[in-house]
Amino acid sequence: MMIKATDIRRGMVITMDGVNYVVVDFAHHTPGNLRAMVQTKLRNMNSGSLIDKRLRSVDQIEVPYVETKEYVYSYSAGDEHVFMDTETYDQLSFPDEILGTAMQYLLPEAKVTVQYVGGKAVSVDVPASVELVVTDTPPSIKGATATNQYKEAVLETGLKVQVPPFIGPGEKIRIDTRTGEYIERVK
Repeated sequence: MMIKATDIRRGMVITMDGVNYVVVDFAHHTPGNLRAMVQTKLRNMNSGSLIDKRLRSVDQIEVPYVETKEYVYSYSAGDEHVFMDTETYDQLSFPDEILGTAMQYLLPEAKVTVQYVGGKAVSVDVPASVELVVTDTPPSIKGATATNQYKEAVLETGLKVQVPPFIGPGEKIRIDTRTGEYIERVK
């Protein structure tokens, strides 16, 4: 299957020159009057090495057949993070380098999707948004409204995000896992 370079997403597996890569990070750039491009950071699935690759937005990228299975995050031990298959109860562990920033959004019992290429687990997809509790943030400002004056908050996973001034410790908020940004307060 072929996709446009602008359709690349984090965690996706792509094939270039016969080698499979996992997209670790990407950014779309449209500099001035030049053509749009996609700057990517890719992990070689064979060697584990990282490369930076710039793609034109019109480039066609090959995507191999990817099998997906649902897993639940169980626990972490050192830099290994253990997930359990929801059907067979088999356990699978991933090191930090495969998970990237995913662990900042996961609590035990969180559901994730594990992608397999050729029978080998290659990446973990977290939901598009997660709900986490604020553990620490400066005090709310009296009469504060949702303006562009955000403050830093620490969430229960250790993730730091910018939140509106009316958010306080103990409140549950929804975070976009693709951008790491605050979406809304959860009742």
